[in-house]
Amino acid sequence: MRYPKPLENGGTIGFIAPSFGCAIEPYESRFKNAIKLLENKGYKTYLGPNCYENNGIGISNTPQNCAGELNETMVRDDIDAVITCGGGELMCEVVPYIDFEAIAKAKPKWYMGYSDNTNYTFLSATLADTAAIYGPCAPAFGREPWHESVEDALGLLTGTFRSSHGYETWESFDDCSDKDDEEPLKPYNAKTKTEYKYFNASGNQASFKGRLLGGCMDILIIHCGTKYDRVKEFNEKYKEDGVIWFFECCDLPPLSMRRAFWQLREAGWLDNAKGFLIGRPLHYGEEQLGVNQYNAVTDILGDMNLPIIMDLDIGHLPPMMPLITGAMASVNAKDNNITIDYDYV
Repeated sequence: MRYPKPLENGGTIGFIAPSFGCAIEPYESRFKNAIKLLENKGYKTYLGPNCYENNGIGISNTPQNCAGELNETMVRDDIDAVITCGGGELMCEVVPYIDFEAIAKAKPKWYMGYSDNTNYTFLSATLADTAAIYGPCAPAFGREPWHESVEDALGLLTGTFRSSHGYETWESFDDCSDKDDEEPLKPYNAKTKTEYKYFNASGNQASFKGRLLGGCMDILIIHCGTKYDRVKEFNEKYKEDGVIWFFECCDLPPLSMRRAFWQLREAGWLDNAKGFLIGRPLHYGEEQLGVNQYNAVTDILGDMNLPIIMDLDIGHLPPMMPLITGAMASVNAKDNNITIDYDYV
């Protein structure tokens, strides 16, 4: 696995929009403030041509233009790390135009984004053998004050952390029930108590080690079985390490979640799994025909007798823990606390 060098003081952060850009509120205001705050910290910034575009369908521009921006930015030597402008809906249509071969040959650099960006962060590990960060998009850096999770995301880019671990947990999360676009720069309203759920574990604790792989389930299932599906090869290459799968869902309600986990299991994606980290779904607390966010997972994966930790700080209900896709990681969780240590091998 190839790991980028840490972003140095005074380095250049490139912003691109291979999915949605920052053309509407509250994202435009947050993005502009993020640029200001990061420049105040001493970083240089580069804005790709699609950052403020809104000419595409489900993405910022045409798939060809979005891929062109990504391809150029990922191989340029004067850009040290990349943070995307946002998630979206149809970045999958950009994938055929991404030059993973050129990216695999270029000097690796960090790429950070989540949700629709799974189309890159996941494939970067499985197609280009290059680690990427499943973490917040650029507008998150425009909220004030920064949540510790945002500090942690910058810490992964720079190789520094607020603790000796890759990250630790937080006591509460934002259920996004009271959005207020009139105040786009306000911080997360993290008022709902965090409570992890454990399955196939020794009480409320679990420890396991493996190579992190995953992302937004909505995106992962559309790649399953396509020519971009190299999970079997990834599992074989890293069979001695095993895989810690992390998943979170955006648009998928409970029934769709259950079908998605069944699909990946039956496709053999999970054959080398060592454990599962499951984030809070955007459809948090919903139920369909007796299926909820818990049995949608445990009824399908439970027979694998591997630890499953659910309602983690991964994904669409902030704060979100940034995760390095492709990295070796040691997970240690107890009650409502989790630490992840990385090993860059």
